[in-house]
Amino acid sequence: MNEKIHHGRNIKRFREMMGIKQEALAFELGEDWSQKKVSLLEQKEEVEEELLKQVAEILKVPAEAIKNFNEEKAVNIISNSFTSHDNATGLIYNHNPTFNPLDKLIESMEENKKLYERLLESEREKVEIMKRMLEK
Repeated sequence: MNEKIHHGRNIKRFREMMGIKQEALAFELGEDWSQKKVSLLEQKEEVEEELLKQVAEILKVPAEAIKNFNEEKAVNIISNSFTSHDNATGLIYNHNPTFNPLDKLIESMEENKKLYERLLESEREKVEIMKRMLEK
């Protein structure tokens, strides 16, 4: 079962998650890039390795994430986390934890803190990009 990963679609997903517009990505990629060219890039099923690495660096994600992210598998993992039953809701959470819920709560709070820090850094970088764009 060797499904083809759509690199362009994954670039678009990560770009949108980072809150970066196509124009800003084009600006970071260089003078010969435009919003239209980024749009075409996001339609390509396979992106050449060097360009993929360059985009990944701009988006601050590992190139492997773009190459390997499979939405269908992610949805399957999420849906397999639930057990179906014949009841009014249709889904009952399968609650058999093999971990300390408080540890997981603290762990998720730490992850949130790191995420907010990365988000703040990303916002700062976007401001710097916009400043550079305005200066040109």
